[in-house]
Amino acid sequence: MAGSGGDGHAGDAHGGNGWAGAVWRRTRQAALGLVAARRRAHERSTGLLEVHDLERLRGAELDAYVERIKPPDGRPMLPWLLIAVGPGADVAHGRVTPAWLGYGALAVFCALYAATVLAAAREPVRYGPRPKVLLVAMAVLAYGTAIAFGHNWVLTFILLALACGTVLRGRRLAVVLGVLAACDGAIAGRGTHDQWLSISTAYGTVLSGLVTAAVLSLHEVIRQLRSTRQELARNAVSQERLRFSRDLHDLLGHTMSVVVVKAEAVRRLAPRNLDAALGQAADIEAVARQALTEIREAVTGYREGSLPAELDRARSALDASGITLSVTRTGPPLPPRTEALLGWVVREGVTNVVRHSGAATCRIELVSANGRARLEITDDGDGKGSGSGGGTGSGGASGGGTGSDGGAGAGSRGASGGGGTGLTGLSERLAMAGGELTRGPSPRGGFRLAAELPALDDEPVA
Repeated sequence: MAGSGGDGHAGDAHGGNGWAGAVWRRTRQAALGLVAARRRAHERSTGLLEVHDLERLRGAELDAYVERIKPPDGRPMLPWLLIAVGPGADVAHGRVTPAWLGYGALAVFCALYAATVLAAAREPVRYGPRPKVLLVAMAVLAYGTAIAFGHNWVLTFILLALACGTVLRGRRLAVVLGVLAACDGAIAGRGTHDQWLSISTAYGTVLSGLVTAAVLSLHEVIRQLRSTRQELARNAVSQERLRFSRDLHDLLGHTMSVVVVKAEAVRRLAPRNLDAALGQAADIEAVARQALTEIREAVTGYREGSLPAELDRARSALDASGITLSVTRTGPPLPPRTEALLGWVVREGVTNVVRHSGAATCRIELVSANGRARLEITDDGDGKGSGSGGGTGSGGASGGGTGSDGGAGAGSRGASGGGGTGLTGLSERLAMAGGELTRGPSPRGGFRLAAELPALDDEPVA
């Protein structure tokens, strides 16, 4: 009976333990779930994610997450001051006499550590002498107390290594950590002659400094990446503004020149030939409509000039100005990108001829061979055009020109005046494509504008 009672009691106890175990497991699972939920809420509020969550981020989400990462401010390094409990315990147990000296040295060392890591986290102060001076003071105090007091005071070398990881980088950090590890290991094994104690102490010192430096270096890389992204964004905006201003100048400069020339033709023809005047007026309307279309394309960034279309516009503008045009083209066909750039050359060159040359004839010659193209625009003028359309913005081509908003631009276009907006923008276009623009007096009289560039297959037109 006794045995049976004992078995029954044991069974009840076992049953009770089983019930209590089930309750404990459910309570533990609920607590772990609550902790996980709190952690996820904290991650969402602070912008921090686990590694497996980072793998799901792509594109803009990853960029936004990187932008939310803030560099450490030094405070995360302060909890490591708990290592000072070891030296404090030595003082409390009477291993350091007098005790006030031990407590005072430990307090000063902790204050130096806090000041060092906080100073190293402040961008204006970090690159100055203050963190390094504090680090030297820490090193002097760590060596002095470890040699004088021994035992747990070698733990101050770990705090010193952590501080070195916040201040130093590269080869200098490696050298300093190597020296600290050797000294720490030697001091730790000095009294006990325990080789493994020396090795483990030295290893802990090196690892503390390296891990700290690695984490902070990662934040520095993120900061540099953020700065680089911002700089690239600013450059992209600047390039887009430059492209738009250049396109707008070239489009309006040519279009307004044609409109002015044809308007003058309407004024001259109206009294004696109404039909011809109406034809010129229709041309003005067509040119204005085409200009609106081109401006819209320039705004959206999709405009690419067409060499044949520009040659047709050039012939129309020159005919209205009473200038005879001849076009010569030799060599194989050019890629569309190259023809687009040469179309801009024709547009700007013919605009200058109409406004400034006072020429009777104009010649456009295009030669393509050996993967390169050369286009020349020459005229027989004297640079004394009527200038009724105002300046072309090509003072570089017209020493007497007044720029994009100026007047006649009379004078020798071969003069080396300050480069105007039109030819300056054209030079920039060609330079980005590996080409060059030259201008000056022609050996046969008049003025010559020449552009040479490689044939482009894939590069976009600026």
